[in-house]
Amino acid sequence: MTTTPRTWVVGETVTAALMNTEIRDQFNSFFGAWTAYTPTWTGTSSAPNVGNGNLIGRYLKVGRTVTLHVNFIPGSTSTFGAGAYNFGLPATAANSGCTYVGNAHLLGGSRWAGQWLVSPNATQAGPAFPAGSADTRVALMGPTSPEVLAAGAQLRMTVTYEAAS
Repeated sequence: MTTTPRTWVVGETVTAALMNTEIRDQFNSFFGAWTAYTPTWTGTSSAPNVGNGNLIGRYLKVGRTVTLHVNFIPGSTSTFGAGAYNFGLPATAANSGCTYVGNAHLLGGSRWAGQWLVSPNATQAGPAFPAGSADTRVALMGPTSPEVLAAGAQLRMTVTYEAAS
């Protein structure tokens, strides 16, 4: 991860260690490995539970830009709670005055294309899909929207947003 650049002083002796820290290490952080994390999963009315499902996230933060991917596969003991779903972000979003829009895909009984929405100052973000096959208006995802979730379905979400710090 990048760090704040050094303020150089006139007449300072530049050493190999300083060059490595200030240039090599900063440059390498742009191409570093993604960081794994376990996102939280919440429902606005009652809490869902991953159970024996699989919920994983990974992200790459360069400066204040975060690129994030979350993958969720419910298991046979997953419970789906109630209300709209949100997934925790690895870094709070900046108060930039805009909503960042990423991609969301639900592979269940059908394949649904949607969006992942990160609002200003957000610590979590919710996917939105068409409300159903007869109603193509976008609605926040929940346990029955756009379809009833079941074991083996897969939710994949990716977004790039500006972090607060």
